[in-house]
Amino acid sequence: MPERFTILVTGGAGYIGSHAVLALKDAGWPVAVIDNLVTGFRWAVPDDVPFYEGDVADSSLIARIVNEQNVGAIMHFAGSVVVPESVENPLKYYDNNSAKSRSLIESAIANDVKHFIFSSTAATYGIPEESPVKEDTPQVPINPYGMSKLMTEHMLRDVSAAHDMNFCALRYFNVAGADPGARTGQSTAGATHLIKVAVEAALGKRDSVAVFGTDYDTPDGTGVRDYIHVSDLAAAHVLALEALIADPGQNHLLNCGYGRGFSVLEVLDAVDRVTNRKTSRDMSARRAGDPDSLISDNRAIMEHFPWEPQYADLDQIVTHALAWERKLGEIQRD
Repeated sequence: MPERFTILVTGGAGYIGSHAVLALKDAGWPVAVIDNLVTGFRWAVPDDVPFYEGDVADSSLIARIVNEQNVGAIMHFAGSVVVPESVENPLKYYDNNSAKSRSLIESAIANDVKHFIFSSTAATYGIPEESPVKEDTPQVPINPYGMSKLMTEHMLRDVSAAHDMNFCALRYFNVAGADPGARTGQSTAGATHLIKVAVEAALGKRDSVAVFGTDYDTPDGTGVRDYIHVSDLAAAHVLALEALIADPGQNHLLNCGYGRGFSVLEVLDAVDRVTNRKTSRDMSARRAGDPDSLISDNRAIMEHFPWEPQYADLDQIVTHALAWERKLGEIQRD
C-alpha cells in the first residue's frame, strides 16, 4: 500500500474534476482542491475536502497548498474546453491551458511533487487517418484547444526527462454521464456535450437538439463518437496515480474510451428510449473540422492498468446524465 499523501486536484469543482475527487475519496486518498470557480461550483466539492479558491498559475498559493496538505501528486483538470471558443479566442486557450499548465508544472518541480496526472484529449489527434485511434497515431490538432493540450503533453515529457517527476496524460474521448449516486455531474450552463444537451432538451430546458451534419461517411450519415462514462474515466485516474507511484521511472500516455462508437442519431434514440419521449431534432449543416468517426483503440490502458469499465452502456450513461439533470434543476431552484 503506497504512502497516503494528499492529491491536489486542480479544477476539482468542475465536471470531470469533481468526479475524480469522489473517486479518490472512495479509494481512501486524502484530497485537496484548487479551483477559480469560473466554470466550477463550490457545492460540487465535498465539505470535508480542503478547498482553495485561486489560480493554478499562482505559484505562492500552490506552494502553500503543497506544504499545508502534504501534497505528493497533482491531478490537473483546470482549463478551458470549448473547441469553437478556442478558434475564436486562441490566446485564452494558450494562456489558460498551456501557459498556466507550465506554471503549475514548475510549481510541482519546485515543491518536490513527484507525480502528475494530466487531463488531455483526443482533440490532440485532429482528424486522424485511422479509426480506431491508437496512442501512436500522429497528433495533428486542428484547433487551438487540441494544440494547447498537446503543448502540455510535450512539456510534461521534457520536464519528466529533466527532473524527478513522472506523469500520465490521459487522452479523453467523449466524456458523458454523471456519478451513479447523483453526487455530482455536468453542471455548466450552455454546455456543448451532446448527451448533456439532449437530456436538457428532454426535460424542456432546450427546444431541440442540433444535429450537425447528416452526410458523413457513417452508417446513418451522422458523426460517430466514442462515449465514456465520467465515473469510469475518474476510476482510470486513480489507477494512473497508483501506477505512477508503483513505478516512478515510468510515464504513460493513454487513450480513455470504450473502443466503440455511437452516432449522433443513436445517442438521441437512446435518450428517447430512456425518457420515453421524442426529442426534437434540428438537422443542421456540419461543423468545420468534425471527423466522420472518432473511436479509441483502448487496448493500451486495458493492458497497463487493471481498468474494468463499469458503465460501458449507452442507455446507462444517458440514465445517469438524466438523473443528474433532474437533481441539478432542484439545486438551481434552492
